[in-house]
Order: sequence, then structure tokens, then C-alpha cells
Amino acid sequence: MSDLASRTLTIEKTFNAPVQLVWNAWTQSDHILKWWAPKGMDIKVIEHDFKVGGTWKYAMPMPDGNEFLSEGTYKEIVELEKIITSADFKPMTENVELQTYFEADGDKTKFVFSVIHATPEYCKKQEEMGFYNGWGSALDRLETLIASLSQ
Repeated sequence: MSDLASRTLTIEKTFNAPVQLVWNAWTQSDHILKWWAPKGMDIKVIEHDFKVGGTWKYAMPMPDGNEFLSEGTYKEIVELEKIITSADFKPMTENVELQTYFEADGDKTKFVFSVIHATPEYCKKQEEMGFYNGWGSALDRLETLIASLSQ
């Protein structure tokens, strides 16, 4: 594996909500349904076994009738702090690792989401394919959900 920084794409946000609420929105199936896909898309939770060694699998129906599958296995979970999982987003992105960090900051939450790729070249390709737009859109939906849950 080459240098980690050259293989990593990261989005950082601060949510105006306590860490428990942000954690719940990220980890509970009924909330995931409302934000995991980019704006205008739906998601189906096929499997969500939120524990170390547990697997998750989501399907996003595409306009052409096919399904875009997201799936992985949880490698590490530290409640209210971090989640590390393998991930495949078939057919576009495979064999990556998602690292999600949550940090309480009073009544706000500092949030860091990173995707680790096998090579710098693969990382660059994923960035060029729209990583920041796609994940940015999903995280905007997450932020909207969190705002509605905080009221």
C-alpha cells in the first residue's frame, strides 16, 4: 500500500446537533433510508447488522431498472466516536474502506468521513468520477435529516 494521504478522499463537516443524534442518524436503518443516496434517489436497506463483523447492504434503484448496490462489513465500532467498514459500491467503486469519525463539541458534532482506496491512481479516478458531488449530496441530506430530528 502506498502513502495513505494520496489514497484518501475526505469530507469534514460540523453538524449543529449533539453527537448522539448524529450517531443515530448515521447508524439506524430508518434514518439511513432518508439520506444515504444522493438527492432525488431512493435507497432500500437490504441488510444492516450494526456490530463488528456485521454486514450492511443497501440498494439504490436506478432509472434504467438496475440497482446500484452498496455493501460492506463493519471492522471497528467505537460508540459515538468512530466506525470503520469495508465497502463496495457496485459497479463504480470496489474494495475501499470507509472511516467515519464523530467528535462531540458541546451541542455540535465534528464529523470526518474518509474513503481509503487501494492506490493513489484509483483514488484520483474516484475523485474525478464525482466523489465530492455524490457524497456531498448525501451528506447534505444527512444534515437536513439531523436538523429535522433536532427540532
